[in-house]
Order: sequence, then structure tokens, then C-alpha cells
Amino acid sequence: MRDGLSDADLLARHVDGDPDAFGVIVRRHRDRLWAVALRTLGDREEAADAVQDALVSAYRAAHTFRGQSAVTTWLHRITVNACLDRARKAASRRTAPLAETERLEQLIEPHESAAAPAERGDLHRELLQALSTLPPDQRAALVLVDMQGYPVAEAAEVLDVPVGTVKSRCARGRARLLPILTHLRPGGGGSPPPDGGRNRTQGASVPPPAGQSDADPVKGGGGRA
Repeated sequence: MRDGLSDADLLARHVDGDPDAFGVIVRRHRDRLWAVALRTLGDREEAADAVQDALVSAYRAAHTFRGQSAVTTWLHRITVNACLDRARKAASRRTAPLAETERLEQLIEPHESAAAPAERGDLHRELLQALSTLPPDQRAALVLVDMQGYPVAEAAEVLDVPVGTVKSRCARGRARLLPILTHLRPGGGGSPPPDGGRNRTQGASVPPPAGQSDADPVKGGGGRA
């Protein structure tokens, strides 16, 4: 019966004391929140913890939701903020290059590394390595726009910044990535696509990793709430 309710109705029920309403919201949106967190942080444990933190925060702050944006936008904003907090803390305790490489290699799914050509795995690693060199704010903007396919205006809602700020962060991020990734593009050249629209259909500057295996279950599923 709850599955037929809108996100906003479920959130209202949660605030009114329904013990199961928030769990339905989590099941609906957990996988996409996980994909955003994983691509933003580049580390499975950090991404799982960020989503866990975000879901707990959303659970506790549900009474503050005023319906000025979609529930999914509100959840993504909380998740991205949790990711950026973790990314900034990680930057202050940067590990050795070898450890960074090992973490990036963990992002390749076992079935992919066994079945796909070696070149595919190398491309995946290079893309993730390049993305990890960006400042957290630029990385989050590119993940949402170029990898998750959000329109710039919607990404601005998620990040709670003006549209121009998202465009600026994407432009600066692409400019930093282009010299690193030029050799991966056909012919070794070309320029990044313009801002706007759902970049996934237009061809993203930073192609997403192969397959849709990012949508792994999040450990705990918000159970700490």
C-alpha cells in the first residue's frame, strides 16, 4: 500500500510516526544515491558511510522538509554534502599514491575485470584516477552533470548553488581533465561538450564506468536511524 504513495506523502507519514514509510523512500532512491557517492568519493567504504550518514540525517531532519524541491533532490543534496565533507577530510590526510591506486582498482567489479578486455579495465582506472584529481566541488558537479546525467539546473538544486556556479565548476573541471584524458578520445583530440541538457545522451566529457554495477546495496540501509 505504501509503495503507491509519492515520496512527499511517504515523508509526511514518516514525520507523523509511520515506522515503515522512510524505509520505502530508502529502497526507492538508495541505489542512485550510492552511485553518486561512489563516483564522487572513489572509495566503496567512504561512499557507503557517506550514504549511511546522509540517510540518517534525512531520517532525523524530515520534519524540516518544506516541499520546495522534490524529495529526491533533497536526498541528493544531503548525500552530496555528506560526500563533500568526507572528501575534504580525506584531503587533509591524503594517503600514499600506491594506496590511492589500490582503492581505485577496487572499484572494478570482479565480473567486469574477469570478462572485459584489459583495455576496458585500464580505461576505467584512468577515468577514475583523473576524476579523483579534481577538487571536491568540481568533482561533485561533474559527477551529477556528466556522469549521472542531471540537467545543470537540477544539479544546481542538488548542490544548493546558482546555475552559473555549476557551469563554472563543470567548465573548470573539464579544463583540468582534458589534458589528462585527451589520449583516450577518438583521434586524441576534440573539446568537451557544452553545458546544458542531459549530457549522457550528448556524450559526456567524463564517460561513466562500464556497466551499471555502481548500484550496489548500501551497507546498513540507514538502519542506524
